[in-house]
Amino acid sequence: MHDISRIYKMGSEVVKALQSITININKGEYVAFMGPSGSGKSTLMNIIGCLDTPSNGQYILNDNDVSDLTENELAEIRNKEIGFVFQTFNLLPRATAMENVALPLIYAGYGKYDRDDMAVEALSKVGLGDRAKHKPNELSGGQRQRVAIARALVNNPSNILADEPTGNLDSKTSYEIMDLFQKLHDQGNSIIMVTHEDDISHYAHRIIKLRDGLVETDVLNENIRRAAGHPEEGVFG
Repeated sequence: MHDISRIYKMGSEVVKALQSITININKGEYVAFMGPSGSGKSTLMNIIGCLDTPSNGQYILNDNDVSDLTENELAEIRNKEIGFVFQTFNLLPRATAMENVALPLIYAGYGKYDRDDMAVEALSKVGLGDRAKHKPNELSGGQRQRVAIARALVNNPSNILADEPTGNLDSKTSYEIMDLFQKLHDQGNSIIMVTHEDDISHYAHRIIKLRDGLVETDVLNENIRRAAGHPEEGVFG
């Protein structure tokens, strides 16, 4: 990203959510964005995830300039390049875990049998292969977040974006989810995370702090936290 800004017009008021952001994130990095409310971290995450476009500046994603694409072009990039994990899980309540995980594959044009096989494989990777037929209300908060992570993984995206992934979880479950992210990163996935929790940010290898739409600090984490939980059977072996 080079000199990215995002300006919103709300009636007669002009809000500068991002003023001038220049950052470079390499393949395979594990980055946490932090900052107080109004710092611009969610706006930046939306631009990185191609859910929004910058007002000015240039954004290159995997050698493609996505700064000024159409909505349809952005949707295609999102489907191929990015897996999203949200604080509120964003699961369809009446669909099974398998059906929720398979959703991105529908838009990617896969047939039903392939979708089902790929969804079960993704669920197995996060330790939920035996919960494929369960609906969200039959799962714990941690299990629902694992389903959301499996959905993010199912298309083999180049980047995983996690927006407050532990925000709705208790401490024990939060650490289990961060243990899972740690394993994903160890396997080569690029992970970009937004969090307001300092202890959660220290699982990342690089911490970027935003304030007033600008990068305040961008440092390598010298005290990387490693999850001490016990992986569930089937979670990446």
